[in-house]
Amino acid sequence: MEGEKLPPSFATSAIHAGQEPEQWSSRAVVPPITLSLSFKQYEAGVPFGKYFYGRSGNPTRECLENCLAKLEGAKYGIVVSSGIAGVATIVHLLKAGDHVISIDDVYGGVSRYFQQLMTNFGIELTFCKMLDPQNLRAAMRPNTKLVWIETPSNPLLQVVDIKALADIAHEQEDVLVVVDNTFSSPYFQRPLELGADISYESISKYIGGHGDVVMGGIFHNNDAKAPRLRLLQKAVGATPSPFDCYLVNRGVKTLHIRMREHQKNALAIARALEKNPRISKVMYPGLESHPQYELAKRQMDGYSGMISFIIKGGMKEASNFLANVRLFILAESLGSVESLCEHPAIMTHASIPKDQREALGISDSLIRLSVGLEDKDELIADLEQALVLAVSAANIFTPDP
Repeated sequence: MEGEKLPPSFATSAIHAGQEPEQWSSRAVVPPITLSLSFKQYEAGVPFGKYFYGRSGNPTRECLENCLAKLEGAKYGIVVSSGIAGVATIVHLLKAGDHVISIDDVYGGVSRYFQQLMTNFGIELTFCKMLDPQNLRAAMRPNTKLVWIETPSNPLLQVVDIKALADIAHEQEDVLVVVDNTFSSPYFQRPLELGADISYESISKYIGGHGDVVMGGIFHNNDAKAPRLRLLQKAVGATPSPFDCYLVNRGVKTLHIRMREHQKNALAIARALEKNPRISKVMYPGLESHPQYELAKRQMDGYSGMISFIIKGGMKEASNFLANVRLFILAESLGSVESLCEHPAIMTHASIPKDQREALGISDSLIRLSVGLEDKDELIADLEQALVLAVSAANIFTPDP
């Protein structure tokens, strides 16, 4: 119909949502960085619009929140000063006596917060293997108020059925289903469309995308919870700086392009690693060999750049491999333009007790890759030369334990 406004695509929304020049007196196309802490009031107790103090509201931050909410398919969005600050903000919705069920294969920092901090406030915690959704039903209690899902999981790249889990959780009233969407970003997966109540993001990773910002995000459609979450952002005080918001606002404009390239490189690398005799297992949801491949195809639009694999041998071989990569950088974090590698058992998941790590499958032979945007053939060559140096020919033919 002539004059009808077409719904914007993801790419168009990433570039234009929340960025309308008409909101600025200067009509600036690029949203300005508003660094001011204070905003002059008309008179005592009568602020100019909605801004009066930087922690309570900031125009640059609001631009980012509006843009990311649009990408998540959310009515509301708040950004906070780190991913873990986002976890803490969500947990502040609970009270003593409430029960949280978390997926067992959860990021080490979240596990540490749940086990070492959250439980000190009288909140109960259960870890659950959610590959079978019926395990969640068995874990539910009358006081269950929060179900924490992470898919694909960190670091084992397991994929769980968001819709099936959300349906089970919502059989009970007043249960919030949170999905950590960090490994996918909203470009490849939108949990709210699958029944989740909150999509949680470590914005430091793919959304920021350049390894220079620490930030978290909470996105939802819950009218009743919106005032409380906004209050928590203000009262707890974990607000990101305007400059950091500007950096993410800039980075997210290329999210759709970056995610496609991350996936392209990662799929080529995963296929090459599957053929390498020095590796016993490759974990990547985009591989037909992945045990949840069919679910991933239904639930996701793509698979990002995260790969984990088990090197033949043990700690010695894994350490030698990490010492011999040249393009991949030995460092924590993920989702940036450069390729990173790490050893979960002694790096990102070191805070998880050894017996729990081993029960999950986070062994001394497990290595995690965050595949960046470099030339894929050069990345494959780097991994292959490091594997040759790390794993002896004799180990190639040694049966896996």
